[in-house]
Amino acid sequence: MTDNTCNMPDENGYFGEYGGQIIPPHLVDIMNEINDAYDTVSQTDAFQDELNKLYATYVGRPSPIYFAERLTEKIGGARIFLKREDLNHTGAHKINHCLGEALLAKYMGKTKVLAETGAGQHGVALATACALVGIECEIHMGEVDIQKEHPNVTKMKILGCKLVSVSRGTKTLKDAVDSAFEEYLKDPVNSIYAIGSVVGPHPFPKIVRDFQSIVGREAREQFLAAEGKLPDTLIACVGGGSNAMGLFSEFLNDESVKMIGIEPAGKGLETSEHAATLTLGSKGSLHGFECYNLQDTEGNTLPVYSIASGLDYPGVGPQHCHLKDIKRATYASIDDAECLDAFMQLSRLEGIIPALESAHAVAHAMKIAKDMSAEETILVNLSGRGDKDADFVAEHLSL
Repeated sequence: MTDNTCNMPDENGYFGEYGGQIIPPHLVDIMNEINDAYDTVSQTDAFQDELNKLYATYVGRPSPIYFAERLTEKIGGARIFLKREDLNHTGAHKINHCLGEALLAKYMGKTKVLAETGAGQHGVALATACALVGIECEIHMGEVDIQKEHPNVTKMKILGCKLVSVSRGTKTLKDAVDSAFEEYLKDPVNSIYAIGSVVGPHPFPKIVRDFQSIVGREAREQFLAAEGKLPDTLIACVGGGSNAMGLFSEFLNDESVKMIGIEPAGKGLETSEHAATLTLGSKGSLHGFECYNLQDTEGNTLPVYSIASGLDYPGVGPQHCHLKDIKRATYASIDDAECLDAFMQLSRLEGIIPALESAHAVAHAMKIAKDMSAEETILVNLSGRGDKDADFVAEHLSL
């Protein structure tokens, strides 16, 4: 590795050339207040003890690592393992940082938490965490995603959050981010923005990564205990990039471990209907930070698409951008058809119904495993379960 990226971001919130605070001057103080509070509060024994107790007794951590034996036998080649984040309370990795963010809000004396959601997993997890700690919760979600992810919408309402339907633009994740952040800026003193991925202005990429790093810490220890060595390859889907960054973060100094992030190729990279930011994007600013993003020649953000609502974001976390540039991680893409095939194969071979987001990572593992040796291992972060997607897939495939 060409630099000590494990210690990033720097004091200005940059991972190499990416990140920072590309925001109006009056917002910098607000972001710095959150950063200072996080750096202080998160290191206290009281905060860590409460968070770790909730991880164990509320979330159900540690999540296990599972050897997908039947899938491996069918594909051939490398053995495929799954980090079962789908078994967490609320059904995905999102609860890891949502609990941390809700606790941080409580320790800071905030009375309201605002956020966006795409697939609804962040929304459900945050509504859950806010119900637990007794803080008001407001979630902004695009109209398209509300229709597509109805089970998660129902859960959010049951949990007591205020759900705001966003009808602007493409009516999906980017527009939900815009809407939620605008609402937050109306009262940043009493509220806090709990972003759903490793994106946004500093310190959000750092905060979410740190809370998600429990995935990588567990996986490293578990894999060593089970196999006596580290996995050869890590694979995780990437929209904003939180589940991937959570897994990758604890393996950054292990240069023998290959790390691959999987973006949505949607209906094809040759079309305009994809969200392959790191594959086809260019450097620019989005939502208050520098990153690769999909934009036109004048710097305007392009519309994006993915069959997986949690991946249709036109930017990506700044640390992923840096890892791409220094060649510590590589990034590939999987299209809708490959995603659906992996969804069905994992369901019918292993009895595990994955989220469509996670199915992108499974699909790439299936693609590369057959060309690897039987002695090699692949660890996929199965970031979420597919309850929310089951009806959509059944209708799409006419099951």
